[in-house]
Amino acid sequence: MKQIDRKKFRAICLVLFVLYIICIVYFLVFSDMFGRSGYDERRYNLHPFQEIERFIIYRDQMSGWSVFLNLYGNIIAFVPFGMLLRWARNKNTTFWQALLYSLMFTLAIEISQYITKLGVFDIDDIIMNTLGGIVGYCIYYVTAKLLRRYHAKK
Repeated sequence: MKQIDRKKFRAICLVLFVLYIICIVYFLVFSDMFGRSGYDERRYNLHPFQEIERFIIYRDQMSGWSVFLNLYGNIIAFVPFGMLLRWARNKNTTFWQALLYSLMFTLAIEISQYITKLGVFDIDDIIMNTLGGIVGYCIYYVTAKLLRRYHAKK
């Protein structure tokens, strides 16, 4: 990529990253579509894999959409975070940094849901969202390596 093209690409990625963060915060904290109308009390789950297990065991008694959102949506929703993170930072990002940033962002969302009573602080969400960020980072990393090899052969 030419230098000017790279700068434009990074600027576009930064804008996409900011828009992505705004959308995630809206959907995970404020959206009525995801049951964010509020609770009378603060709710939390600190038992790892409890909600994941519940959605697997009782999947026949729940809507397919709610099972999909809870088991896969939490991962898929954070894939773009891991993919765009490197360009948003404009620095090389290691696996461990991507893990840490994904974890911190997810933790911030879960804490805000707990404080505002607009969601449930759920350790399973933290696990799956962080996993999604890592999957996104791995997709970025593999794609970048393949592109470097392709351009090196040219």
